[in-house]
Amino acid sequence: MTHLTALATLSAYFFVVPPANAASSEWAQSQGGAVRIVADRPQPDGTIPAILDIRLKPGWKTYWLEPGASGIPPQVTVDPQDGISFSGMRFPAPAAFDDGIVSYTGYDRSVAFPLSLKREETGTSEQTGDLTLKASVFIGICKDICIPVQADLSLPLPAGLAENPLDKARIDDAVSALPEEPSDTFKVTAATFDPAGKRMRISLLLPWTNQTAPPELFLAGPPGYSFGKPDSMTTENGQVTADIPVRVPAQGGALKSGSVLLVARINGRSMETPLAFD
Repeated sequence: MTHLTALATLSAYFFVVPPANAASSEWAQSQGGAVRIVADRPQPDGTIPAILDIRLKPGWKTYWLEPGASGIPPQVTVDPQDGISFSGMRFPAPAAFDDGIVSYTGYDRSVAFPLSLKREETGTSEQTGDLTLKASVFIGICKDICIPVQADLSLPLPAGLAENPLDKARIDDAVSALPEEPSDTFKVTAATFDPAGKRMRISLLLPWTNQTAPPELFLAGPPGYSFGKPDSMTTENGQVTADIPVRVPAQGGALKSGSVLLVARINGRSMETPLAFD
């Protein structure tokens, strides 16, 4: 074998493209970034670990569950005819942005939203066989202008899907970035809503911190309701109480317990909980 032939053989060895076993859809491209779905093989209980993976170009942003007056909340619809049910999407703690004209809530860097997917039962004791995840995605990506991104994504999930460590790590990282559940040191201790006064009061027990800045609070509620910035925040006996103006839809009405989601963030930690009103 000549020296050139050996180099060619070695080059081919290192640059052969492996069989396609990555559990990810194609990227749907837009001016400000791209979006895809990444998924792992179904687990024994039927759950399918998956994320909506959003890649943003520098300077671009995308939105949280409650994006603000001018934003577009991310939406995912899964075709149930393919044997996969979809029960929702979860979000890491967002950030608040204000460009001097409008304010909105979301993310200014690439982000991933875990998807709650499950293989539908077929009546047999063992759930096996090939699946194809088909999802319609609608998100907003914003810089100087906001661009709606609509994409139909498809992802085969064959029964013998080989695990891709990079995909699995991406899913695990997205789950790890979610807000923590309430605990004895980080929780809501009281919540009330006054529909006549259009105000909400929330009391929080916060984890010990030497940070003097108040916690950041993010709220998402039923359609038609929106929440302003706290117009007062007091600290007493180790608890923070915030008074928050609420924009109520024309038909009015009281907010039901569990209908408002709160995310609180302080000193690098975040907590998420539905509010139970007193």
